[in-house]
Amino acid sequence: MERIVSVMIGYAFGLLQTGYIYGKLHHMDIRRYGSGNAGTTNALRTLGWKAGLVTFLGDAFKCIFAVLAVKLLFGHSHGEILPVLAMYAGMGAVLGHNYPFYLKFKGGKGIAATAGLLASTVNIWMVLICLAVFVGAVAATRYVSLGSLLVVIVYLIEVVVYGQAGGFGVGAPYVYEMYAVAALLMLSAFYKHRENIKRLLSGTENKLSVGKK
Repeated sequence: MERIVSVMIGYAFGLLQTGYIYGKLHHMDIRRYGSGNAGTTNALRTLGWKAGLVTFLGDAFKCIFAVLAVKLLFGHSHGEILPVLAMYAGMGAVLGHNYPFYLKFKGGKGIAATAGLLASTVNIWMVLICLAVFVGAVAATRYVSLGSLLVVIVYLIEVVVYGQAGGFGVGAPYVYEMYAVAALLMLSAFYKHRENIKRLLSGTENKLSVGKK
């Protein structure tokens, strides 16, 4: 039951669609422009650097807050599996971001929310590695989608390596649940980027560009 509650808490936080709200404040539905989603990259392309930064931070922190809420709720009663519940909260936040019911389940692609989970559940070196992979890939190719996909792969690897080293402080079978959640997040990211993957393979993917607003 605590796992379901954690996912639901995460989903509730994930419903805060930063890019959509920012767009509405500028009298537009951001999903009607660019790539058609409410995430960071489309906000960046459509409304500029400020919109992109605000959207990224908002979407990352809603996941961080979801994790904190679950830790506060279950910290005393389920302390032995708190890292597992944090992962479920993060998964819920990604689901809420990607599939907000009040926007006909049309949200973003979950990368910024996953970044929030990364920042709130692992150590700083793992965060820096993912950041370096993303920045390096985007700087070299100007493909945000490629950087995003590489990050979720690296994140899964990091979770497994960190878990096997005892970093999360939980043993089997709980640590394997965490691997499963991280794997589901990676698969979700690949699914949401399926059109980007097709364009990457065909050489027609859109490169990074910034709106002027």
